[in-house]
Parts: sequence; structure tokens; C-alpha cells
Amino acid sequence: MKLQNPATPAPQDAEARRAIRPTICYPIDTLPQPDLAGIDVGRAGAEKIGEVLVPPRDARCVAVPAGGFFRITCTEGSQVGDLNLWNATDLKEHFFSGKTRALHGTHLSTGDRLWSRLPYLRPMATIIADTLDWYGFDAFGGSVHDVIGTRCDPYTGRLLSGSDYHYCCHSNLTRALADHTGMSLTEAEPLVHDVLNVFMCTGFTADTHQYFMKASPVRPGDYLEFMAEIDLIVGLSACPGGDCGDEHTSDKAACHPLLIEVFHNPAFTHEVPPVNAYDRSHGR
Repeated sequence: MKLQNPATPAPQDAEARRAIRPTICYPIDTLPQPDLAGIDVGRAGAEKIGEVLVPPRDARCVAVPAGGFFRITCTEGSQVGDLNLWNATDLKEHFFSGKTRALHGTHLSTGDRLWSRLPYLRPMATIIADTLDWYGFDAFGGSVHDVIGTRCDPYTGRLLSGSDYHYCCHSNLTRALADHTGMSLTEAEPLVHDVLNVFMCTGFTADTHQYFMKASPVRPGDYLEFMAEIDLIVGLSACPGGDCGDEHTSDKAACHPLLIEVFHNPAFTHEVPPVNAYDRSHGR
């Protein structure tokens, strides 16, 4: 973090430098927008083809076909989840939270898309419904469904506390992907990646600008729903932090299951987005 008492004296034009207006790094005026009205029509005719209940402090994976829909629902109590997405036919293509954040902002909601990593860089899923969209940003600067944080993991736990905790989201997702694909843990772990923190309420403190979490506003019955842009493996961990109002990477918090439901409408026509058209010559 920036020092509260900097060692370098401010120059005479310090305030003028600070007053320079910011520029949006990635204007999205030219970014193709999802046809939410058309998607809603397709969703209305979709039938449920599968579901999986993600146990507390654990993770599960489920396949979702391109043009299908998946809904993540809070079932029994306030609970956040860490979401990973993989291309079902090429696991090297997975969700890229950093570029998604750069394009859509720190927190996502209806109409935002989850983009894949380089060199693919295409939409993997589009958010089509969010029962927490009323929350907005609170007085602390907090909001829900962030792409700021990573995922709780045993390596940071070892670094900060010297202890090992095996039921954090990184480990949960590693086990889930290994179980779903038949890979070993060693093969699966490098494919686990930074997440969409579903239902989690987060932001940055006004004084030290540190990443914070607070108790999620999610309640049983709330959900976040997506359309799959490509054939997906969806991985979700029910975070050991529960509602993340206190701490994670431990067994302290009360935790609850999360439900993933999959829907499909065979009559719904969906055009799979192509991978990014950049020629990958990199100046050579």
C-alpha cells in the first residue's frame, strides 16, 4: 500500500499533477453487446437438464452446453461462491478475471460478460439475471459479485499463519476439476484460476485502499444466472468463509451449500463467438 507518511516531499506542482483527469483504459463503446431480449426469449423455453448441489467447504463441476443456461442459487443460508470456467474442449482456455475487470469494472451484474484468457479473449458466459442487482455500491464502497480478489488458497494461508488448510476455494476447485475430468491433482491445479466471487460483498477501504470483505447481502432464493457462450465446464466452490463477514481459510464461519442448475432450449439458436482474431505474429 502507499505510505501514510511518505519519505519524499511533494513537488510544488503536486496538486496540479493529482488534478489530471483520468482516462478509461478500455472504452467499450465498440464492444458488441449481448442481445439480452433475444436471450430472454430462449431462456423462457428452456428446461432443466441437470443440477448439482455444492456442499459447504467443497466444490463441484458441471458441464453446460453453448447456448445453455446455468443458475447459481443460495439455498439454506447466506453463502458466497468462487466460480471458475473452462472451455469444455480445451481446458487451456479459461476465465480471465483481470481482463473482465478491465472491461466491465470491479463488480459484475446483468449484461456483463466473463472473458477468456489470452490468446483466446472471447466471451465465455454472459450474466442474464441477478437478484442482488438492487445492492449497488454501499457507503463503504462495497458491492457484490467481484472480479477483484483471487480465491482463498492454502499457500497464502501457509505464508500468513504457518498452517495448512485444505478446504479453501483453490483446493476445492482443484479436487472438483480433477474428479470431473479424471486428471490428477497435479494436472488439475495449474488450470484453477482467479475467480468471479459470486454473492461476495467486497471493495477497497478509503484510507489504506486495502481489499475488504463484509457479510454478503445474499439470502436463500437469491441467484445469479448466466448463458454459456461456449461449451463450458463450470466449477464452483462454496467458500469456507460462509457469508465472508468475518474470515475465510478456516472452519470458523457457518457455511451452506450452493445449487447449480443447468437449463437448455434445443430451439434456441446461439452463435458461438470465435476466438480473438489477432494474428499472434507479435511484430515478427
